Amino acid sequence: MKLVDVLHEDCIIPSLKATDKEGLLSEMVDYLKGVMPELERERTLNALFARERLGTTGIGHGVALPHGKLKGVNEIRVFFGRSTKGVDFNAIDNKPVHLVFLIIAPENSAAAHLKLLACISRILKSED
Repeated sequence: MKLVDVLHEDCIIPSLKATDKEGLLSEMVDYLKGVMPELERERTLNALFARERLGTTGIGHGVALPHGKLKGVNEIRVFFGRSTKGVDFNAIDNKPVHLVFLIIAPENSAAAHLKLLACISRILKSED
């Protein structure tokens, strides 16, 4: 799976306004509802917050990969957001997050979901 297959131009938020993790996830979910109107806002936020309770998805170096699996979603979608000011995301390096790749996946997509996370991680580790 390639990132370009699941991250479309209409899924990019060039300037996030939120100042904290909860606000950032809420802002992104509000935006993604415009692209995926079938999603229920509260159910989507609950899935993302449930995953965050397991451990932060702030992977360090200014990047976060929040993700959630949802019943009724037919395909994996990635939404990208950028915060110029940075947001405290409880990242593993305790630095603010500036780049967010929010992943919404079907409930039964464990293998594809993990491959996508690995793909994004590889891209972000590349100096290019």
